[in-house]
Amino acid sequence: MAKILFVDDDSDLIQNLHAFFSNLDQVIDTCNSGEDALQLLKSSRYDIIVLDWSMPGGLTGEQVCRQFRREGGQTPIIFLTGKSDIDSIEAGLDAGADDYVVKPFDIRELNARIKSNVKRKSATTIASLTIKGLSLDLENKTVSAAGGSIKLRAKELALLEFLIKHPDRIYSAQQILDGVWPADGEGTTDTVRTWINLLRKKLTSIGKGDLIRTVLGSGYTIDS
Repeated sequence: MAKILFVDDDSDLIQNLHAFFSNLDQVIDTCNSGEDALQLLKSSRYDIIVLDWSMPGGLTGEQVCRQFRREGGQTPIIFLTGKSDIDSIEAGLDAGADDYVVKPFDIRELNARIKSNVKRKSATTIASLTIKGLSLDLENKTVSAAGGSIKLRAKELALLEFLIKHPDRIYSAQQILDGVWPADGEGTTDTVRTWINLLRKKLTSIGKGDLIRTVLGSGYTIDS
């Protein structure tokens, strides 16, 4: 599961991208200007950014990319644009983009590029995560321990994946909300607490109810 930011001023394209990738259980945020993109990037964590070149407002995709990289942003960026000339491609990659897809495009190719860049960023293809006698199968959406195995819903999977990938770090409900939920979604910190409780019930059923630790007044963590 990846959290993806799509930035494009074509509303029909954005709608199609949102529908396709949401059906793949990805978490999707969208916006239609460079200014909005930079604002989202300051408040939310993404696994990959798909960025148009020409947009309304004062900032182009190239400028967004350069500013994001200048400020230390490491998230992979794919340009999705109608600019197919070699000078534009060179300029985009020079600005800090990781990949370049020219419109019109096949959405399956874009999906393949997204998966490839997310995997490359992770250095290795991770099919499962393990911690303290628990194994999380990301492909089959199951979690297993000595007490058995159980299927997880998409949000439960995303929550557990997020915490396992960042052990020994305490995350507030707001930070988890920013990391797992879409920025334009209806989630609140109470929503996070509700899903944490639901996830704990499932973990309890396989003997791992104490895996996620609550730090009073601070948030949640998994100790390694």
